[in-house]
Amino acid sequence: MTHYSSLDFSRLEQLATEEVVTHSLVSDIALASGRTLALITLHNGRDHRRPNTIGPRTLLELDDVLETLRGRAAAGEIDAVAITGKPYVFAAGADLSQMNALRERDDALLVAQQGHHVLGKLSDLGVPSFAFVNGVALGGGTEIALNSTYRTVDSSAAAIALPEVFLGLVPGWGGAYLLPNLIGIENALEVVISNPLKQNRTLKPQQAFELGMFDAIFSPANYLEDSLRWADGVLSGATKVERRNAPGRLERLTKWPVAIKMARGMLESRIGTVPLSPYRALDLLDKAKSGTREEGFAREDEALADLISGDQFAASMYAFDLVQKRAKRPVAAPDRSLARKVSKVGVIGAGLMASQFALLFARRLQVPVLITDVDQARVDKGLQHIREEIGKLEQKGRVDGDTANRLRALVQGTVDKSAYADCDFVIEAVFEETGVKQQVFAEIERIVAPEAILATNTSSLSVEEIGSVLEHPERLIGFHFFNPVSAMPLVEVVRTPRSSEEALATAFAVAKDLRKNAIGSADAPGFIVNRLLAKVMGEAARAIDEGTPLMTVERAFGPLGLPMTPFQLIDLVGWKVAAHVQDTMATHFPERFHASANLHALADLPHAVEKDKNGRVTGWTKEAQKVLRVGRAPVPEAEILRRVEDELAREIRIMLDEQVVPEVQDIDLALILGAGWPFIDGGASAYLDRVGASERVFGSTFHDPVIRGVSA
Repeated sequence: MTHYSSLDFSRLEQLATEEVVTHSLVSDIALASGRTLALITLHNGRDHRRPNTIGPRTLLELDDVLETLRGRAAAGEIDAVAITGKPYVFAAGADLSQMNALRERDDALLVAQQGHHVLGKLSDLGVPSFAFVNGVALGGGTEIALNSTYRTVDSSAAAIALPEVFLGLVPGWGGAYLLPNLIGIENALEVVISNPLKQNRTLKPQQAFELGMFDAIFSPANYLEDSLRWADGVLSGATKVERRNAPGRLERLTKWPVAIKMARGMLESRIGTVPLSPYRALDLLDKAKSGTREEGFAREDEALADLISGDQFAASMYAFDLVQKRAKRPVAAPDRSLARKVSKVGVIGAGLMASQFALLFARRLQVPVLITDVDQARVDKGLQHIREEIGKLEQKGRVDGDTANRLRALVQGTVDKSAYADCDFVIEAVFEETGVKQQVFAEIERIVAPEAILATNTSSLSVEEIGSVLEHPERLIGFHFFNPVSAMPLVEVVRTPRSSEEALATAFAVAKDLRKNAIGSADAPGFIVNRLLAKVMGEAARAIDEGTPLMTVERAFGPLGLPMTPFQLIDLVGWKVAAHVQDTMATHFPERFHASANLHALADLPHAVEKDKNGRVTGWTKEAQKVLRVGRAPVPEAEILRRVEDELAREIRIMLDEQVVPEVQDIDLALILGAGWPFIDGGASAYLDRVGASERVFGSTFHDPVIRGVSA
């Protein structure tokens, strides 16, 4: 690693003026054997709410400490070095806020090189190094451990991960080279690529230990003491460290290339070829099977520099900031002090959606939940489904037996609607038709207390119209979940001109207690997410109606980077639902939204599309081909893409002008949370600016300056 020592990292220090430095505090520990271990404790001086992060100044201090310890090791003063974190936190990775200060690719390259220069010293101190991972370890934090000679982990650590690919980067401080050579290529692919692409999934300590990322795992009760005792055993030779998952020569020659090939095919099928970081990570993992550590680190340097300086990372940082900050402080939400206490929840309906609501409210709010329906058989079926879902949670270890029994007891069902009398919050999950919703709310309003809040889960109907039959329409708000309810993080809180501040405050408070992100929306057709998804689906349907082949349409939307192609999405939400949404939008805005008769025809079929084993659409079914009525003017992919880009830019601009939401950031956040719009796009607006759609449509951009990467 000697070539890094000739580099000047002082420029990075000058750029990191606002870095919260994580200090390296050293203390000598006398081990039972009489050996001395120098323990570095990473601590930024803040509590657990501000995790340790790693920026240029942090690395500079750690570098000085490691050089001092290297000298002490050479003098025989210490026998080992260990590094651990403050309570609950080892290190949460690189200080991403400092990345935005970079303005040149050369600076981005220095960031990678400085990480390698400093962390690489952990394996070159003249004595063994130990990482005692006592809490959350993400990205660069995990790479500190990987660069160490030996590793232990606290079984209660919140998360272990290399999430860089999720953010448009790669593990660039040793992770892409060291990890596959420690745990094997298949395990490394899971940690570096698969998990980040699964909504940034992290590992529990036991999982990381079983993969071979750690040599020992200890309980939190005596974690540090046990780790020190274990380290002493390693130093004396009494404790043998076996790494059963480390790849051998045969794996490198045979399994490695096969695993890479399969992973590449999976990526192309699942995410297309637009995202850069997964493929760059795949290349790094591929090449890690041979060559020296220095060569592997040099490849990481170049990859990280390219990605940090690119548009996708800039957009990812914008999206990351929205999710980490704006989502936690909803814009225009009333003061929480106005929220009414919710001690019992009513759910109107007992179908699949109602059952999901009931379980979520019971599990997160820990209050009684009541479901009703038109007959006892439907109520019993709903209760049975809820109990089965609780049983699944128990089997997976996500709740213990006592909690499972308590949840079952909290959810009750009846056909007697008078039982709603003591409910503080009542949400409907009935048929998506205005008259039906009006009828159930008019009936419930006469039963519940005057201060009870009423909520509709409508996805596209007018909340104000639904409430027009109420004596007190000010108590009604929209509370739109996304399916599946337990997994999707977004709730759209819809305000009408009559909604009271108390009702809105209660809705935002309930959403937070449900561990959902709430975004406020005006009572406009489709609200936020469905209005824009209707644009996507409508343009796809328009192209089909004109005579464009199905797969041409599917491929045309690839550059958007959405998790699903248009007709894969339609097939998931249901053809009847999609047709209904398109009809609703076209009724309100006939000049801007396309309603397709073909969607209705396809909705009557058992199956409209053929799909491969990964769920990707491959063509129409024979039955679909018989009912489709299309024109003879097929549209090329580029024209379809341009259309949808321009239509999205136009609709977002209209939504902002009509104050559906206060700012474009709210639209981007809603699309990220509710539609899986990729981080690498920065939601929709940053992407539309970059491809020129904003300029084409309204002669300006959503962001000034446009969100782009650093200069080359």
